Order: sequence, then structure tokens, then C-alpha cells
Amino acid sequence: MKKVAIISLGYLWFPCESGTSRFFQIAQHFVNRGYEVECITTSFQHFKKEPRDQELILKQGYPFEITFIEAPPYKKNVDIRRVLSNRKAAANLKQYLADHIQSYDAVYVAIPANNIAAMVTQICRQHQVPVIVDIEDLWPEAMSMVVKSAFLRKILFSSFERDAETAYANADGVIGTSEDYTDRAFKVRKREIPAQTVYVGCNLEDFDAGAQKYQPEIEKKDGEFWVTYAGSISTSYDIKTLIDAGHELEQEHVQIQILGTGSLKEELERYSQPMKNIHFWGFTAYPKMAAVLKQSDVVVNSFVKGAPQSIVNKVGDYLASGRPMINTLENPVFCGLVERNDVGTNIEPGITEPLVRAIRSYQDDPKLCRRQGQKARKLAETEFDRKVSYPRIVDMAGQLIEKTSRKREL
Repeated sequence: MKKVAIISLGYLWFPCESGTSRFFQIAQHFVNRGYEVECITTSFQHFKKEPRDQELILKQGYPFEITFIEAPPYKKNVDIRRVLSNRKAAANLKQYLADHIQSYDAVYVAIPANNIAAMVTQICRQHQVPVIVDIEDLWPEAMSMVVKSAFLRKILFSSFERDAETAYANADGVIGTSEDYTDRAFKVRKREIPAQTVYVGCNLEDFDAGAQKYQPEIEKKDGEFWVTYAGSISTSYDIKTLIDAGHELEQEHVQIQILGTGSLKEELERYSQPMKNIHFWGFTAYPKMAAVLKQSDVVVNSFVKGAPQSIVNKVGDYLASGRPMINTLENPVFCGLVERNDVGTNIEPGITEPLVRAIRSYQDDPKLCRRQGQKARKLAETEFDRKVSYPRIVDMAGQLIEKTSRKREL
């Protein structure tokens, strides 16, 4: 039986923690195809910023081996302590791999963290173990929201750039979670290795089951028009403009539903207090979130101007809801996906009036809502359902393992 190591220190969590993560499901797809799998992750959970209950996780009896690499805690996504934590984790992981790398037929590693991906790919190259790099985000590009000066970013994050290029230079295959992420791997090296874009996506079966279970509990009054945002409430996401639009539409039966939590939640709740049609749900478990999205009339992918993100995690759930999407993310790849597939409307970020007009256009045109909503659901089924897309990752790994085996036989 071939063995695959899946290494994700920041993005791999388990159903008993915060729901099912992308890497957990990638691991399951490998298991389902007959691979032995070891998931290598961190003792500190990035999502909740707290130590993990390792005993609870191991008690669940997941169908793969789980290894926890010790890492110091940190409190923020952009924090010097996160950088130091990644360095310590990388050192611990390097020591672990020194003893175990020969037991793997392939390695699948997430980037970021860049230093960890660089170190893992170097070890794989030294030991002739095929390695696939999974591009979840772009560092240092994503730091532009926090450090505005390009000159300062170059000084502070030059090591991030160097480590990224090392990881891409050593990779035997690339999976990107959006087309521009996939392309980033070939900024310097030639496109001579297998590369695919596999969106983060969602499990349509889980989404539909949650929606079916909880929709009867979601009270929506006759005549209300629900506009819903689901996700993080922090600096990259423009919730304030959405609140302002809701204020203008308060007398037009528009209800703004905001699901999620984050560093700006309390501040924005205070800002919206005079308004009766702005509803903060806080952290909402995935099945109930699916039900709220299905009860909605429009979903909003709301980002601030200049946000560096591309095709983000929530998009799969938005499309699965079968509702049209108002998008303020300027990323041309994502804007093109929205326009090309006719699943919503792209508008300029940070300005209330275009958002008000877009909401009104959907409220006044039920046929438009239906048409774009149906196309959104179809796109979810063909490109964003993990059951359909994730097997392509396993196929790539299998091809690389076979290619490496042939080379060793020569």
C-alpha cells in the first residue's frame, strides 16, 4: 500500500473541532482510493488561536494516522509571534521528517506557511519523494492589507518571497485554489510540471443536508428580502458598506443577515444598533449557515477595496445556496468567474450606492434571481463540489508516484 503524508500546519482541522476542513477531506479521498495516509498538523489551531485537544481528536478514530507538531501560540493572523511560531514548527517538523521521509511515497504540503513548504519540498527533493504544493494563499502578497508600503513589505517579507520560490522550484506538482494562485507557482520556473486549479469548494451533500434540517427553524416573514453575508468580520471584509446599504433600504423590507465573527464584530454591531434590519448571527455552525443561505434571496461576497484574496472558501457555499451573488472583490479571476457563468453582479467596493442599486435590481426582478441562482447551483455541482473535484488531486499524486517508481527502476 502506498503511503502519502499530508502536511498542513495551519489549515487542517477535524470535524470534532471546527467542522470539516479541506485537508481533512483530501485525506479521506486518498484513503478511499486505497492509500495509507498520515496527516501532519500542528499542536496549535490557527482557526481558533488556541491549543488543540489532541486526545479528543485521536479518540475519534479517523481512518488515517495523525501527527501533531509542537508550535508556540500566537493571537493574530498577522503577528510577529505567528512568524516565530512557524519557524519553531518548521524546526520541529524538519526533525520529524528526518526520521520518516523514507516511509512516504508522496508528500502533499500546504503553502503558506512559506518557510514550512520550502523546507518540506527541499527534503523531498533530496530523498526523491514526489511532492505536491497546495497553494492556499499568497504570501507576502496578502500582507498588502496590513503593510501598505511596497518598500516596507519588501524589507519585512523578503524571506517569504524567497521561501515561496524555493517551494515552487522543488515541487513536482501544483494544486492552486484559484487560477491566479496556480499561475503564481510559475512566476519564475517553467510550467513543466503538472498543475491544476481545484477550488476549495464544499460538500454539496453536507450543505444540502444542513439546509434541509434547519430551514424550518429559520423564521422569515412574508415580504422580507434577505441579503446575507457569511464569513469573517475583519479588516479585509467590507461589512460597514453593507450596513450602510441596509440603512438606506430599511423601509423597503430588506433584511441584512451577517453570519460569522471576527475582530470587528463588536465595533460593527455598535455601529448598526440604530437600525432594525441589520442582524448579527455570530458564529453559526455550518449546517445552520447553509439553511440561512438557502432562506436568503441574495448573497454578498463583500470585500474592501484592494483586498488581495481570490476565490475564497465561502464561494462554494454561496454557489451551493442557489442564490445570485453580489461581489465586491476586485480580483479579475473571480470577477471573470462571476461574469462568465452569469451567477451574479460585480460592483465597485466601498461605495454604498452601487450596492443599493444591485440589491434593488434583484428585489425588483425575481426572474433574474431565479436564473442566476440556478446557474450558481449548477456551477457548484460541476466545479465546487469536493466529491467531483478532489479526486483530481489523488490522480495527480498517483501519476507522480508511478513516474518516480519508473525512474527508480531504470
